Amino acid sequence: MATAKENAINLYMKGIRDGQAEEAINAYTGARYTQHSTGVADGKEGFLAFFGPFIERNPERDIRIVRALQDGPKVFVQAHQILNGGAARWVTTDFFDSDEAGLIIEHWDVIGEDSAPNPAGRTLVDGATEVTDLAATTANKALVAEYIDACLIGRRVDRMGDFISDEVFLQHSPEMDDGLAAFAEYYGAADCPLSYQECFLMVGEGNFVATLNRTRLAGQDMCQADIFRLEGGKIVEHWDNAEPVPPREEWANSGKF
Repeated sequence: MATAKENAINLYMKGIRDGQAEEAINAYTGARYTQHSTGVADGKEGFLAFFGPFIERNPERDIRIVRALQDGPKVFVQAHQILNGGAARWVTTDFFDSDEAGLIIEHWDVIGEDSAPNPAGRTLVDGATEVTDLAATTANKALVAEYIDACLIGRRVDRMGDFISDEVFLQHSPEMDDGLAAFAEYYGAADCPLSYQECFLMVGEGNFVATLNRTRLAGQDMCQADIFRLEGGKIVEHWDNAEPVPPREEWANSGKF
């Protein structure tokens, strides 16, 4: 029997990259398919109604899975998409829930445009990918949960060093430089436009933890995915992806969360 991670990847790659939307949605999803990508309606019918035209509009679909994690029934997938020879370039961060057979039954996502390297020379997708240190999964999830609660939601910038390495902190966030000091200066500024309200979902496997968060950026409600890599009980690398939450009247389902 395929794992939930394998089913999520196959739904992505066979259904979207390979253009076999109907075959994939029937093979890799369960009795329901609850959708939180706001432009896509619930169910298999909603998936097909959206991705049928998407595949026709984008005959060239270069899609690469960069990172994938499984945590019990939950799955996280980060993908890099180059459409129509580079006419569009996207980074997508997807969270899935699965049933007892590993079939996908619910989906959340954050879709962001690819961007140029940040001041540290890092992109939204490069860096370490190998999942290691599986025995540390529970401890790493607990550390990330406390970090988000204390430092990002609670804005205890003075405590960031309890969670982030002061020796190595590789940053992939656009416009951010490497290092704890750079992020602490940004987030600790009185006029920082970014705030965190809630960590809605967390998927951890070994040295990686991915979270789906409610945030606000310059007054705009956002859905943000953050990926953390940990070593020795500290965060040493970070990626993110953010998308504005559209007005409720534009939702085709129950919303981003």
